[in-house]
Amino acid sequence: MVLKVLGIGSSPRKDGNSDILLQHFLETVASNVIDVEEIQLRDYQFQSCIGCERCRKDRQCTGLNDDMQYIYPKILEAGGLILVSPVHNYNITALMKAFIDRLYCFYEFHGERPGQWSSRLSGQGRKAIVAAIGEQFGVQEGMHLTLEAMRLPLAALGYEVIGTFPITGIYTKGMLAQHHSLLDISQVLAKLLSDSLKGNV
Repeated sequence: MVLKVLGIGSSPRKDGNSDILLQHFLETVASNVIDVEEIQLRDYQFQSCIGCERCRKDRQCTGLNDDMQYIYPKILEAGGLILVSPVHNYNITALMKAFIDRLYCFYEFHGERPGQWSSRLSGQGRKAIVAAIGEQFGVQEGMHLTLEAMRLPLAALGYEVIGTFPITGIYTKGMLAQHHSLLDISQVLAKLLSDSLKGNV
């Protein structure tokens, strides 16, 4: 694991508000002398988890051979992670859900199931930010579900989620670029992530 932040975007719409936010996050992190890499899930061909459970024995995803195999090493390498999703039907996008489900291979199960389990990513000082962008005003149930659908799995995997960022009332493509106060908040969170990761070194 190195001092690096991996940004994961899950919007199927290119150059939209989610892309603007993720790029702004990463630009701020990079300005704090930390390596960054952006991944847009729409550019990768991968399936959702098929529940074959082969990863329990193999300790990696061997049931599916797709573009997630290119993403796994990047996750292992980067100490920081930023997830950004627009709100789709009260939740994260299908792309983000499939991505998160494919992180199941990092879990280890001990003894009979149901029973104890652990994550091979835990105990390493990993940090994360999750952000969601929704059309409706107010942090309503859908926004809450969207943020929690990213935060809870990351916490279970061993990440310290140091910030959640709900953005509401934004829909028109590119509209976020005009909201400097929101982008200022993203800078604060990205700086917090950067400082937290540097504290691990």
